[in-house]
Amino acid sequence: MTETPVDACAVAHGDAPAHEDVSRTLVVVFANPVAEFLLHFAHDVGFHTVLVEPDASRAGKIKNADEVRADPIGSPDTDIVVADHHRAELGPMLRDALAMPTRWVGVIGSPRHPAPHVAALRDLGVAETDIERVHRPIGLNIGSRTPGEIAVSTLAGLIADRNGRPGGFEF
Repeated sequence: MTETPVDACAVAHGDAPAHEDVSRTLVVVFANPVAEFLLHFAHDVGFHTVLVEPDASRAGKIKNADEVRADPIGSPDTDIVVADHHRAELGPMLRDALAMPTRWVGVIGSPRHPAPHVAALRDLGVAETDIERVHRPIGLNIGSRTPGEIAVSTLAGLIADRNGRPGGFEF
């Protein structure tokens, strides 16, 4: 659908209708500053938000989730973002997420560093075809450095995907 100037003006002035697909859920695994920004912004752009944090003391510090759980959930309308690749629970959390019918699974991390989730999943006996379903790095390449920038980049990639667009400045 091509946007007309009136449509663009309505968007700029906040008069455009909300995104019709309110069935999408964003599950953010592990509480940290990136997770907090992701959950806040995702809620604002129409995602149902879930924080998965097995450590109750960490979960209590995040206020932006619609739900807080200790274990992953998934459905065909669920996108899962693992916000911390240094946690000891990384392998089991990803294994459990991959066992569900989730739409998309990604791990935040720099492409300049080895992907620790691969070894963790292999050690747990996860099939290579499932390991290949995990996206890393994720988000749009905007040179993100701060937790807020990482969250914006990640969410922008998910929004582009939700809308069937490539992301970036390609129209």
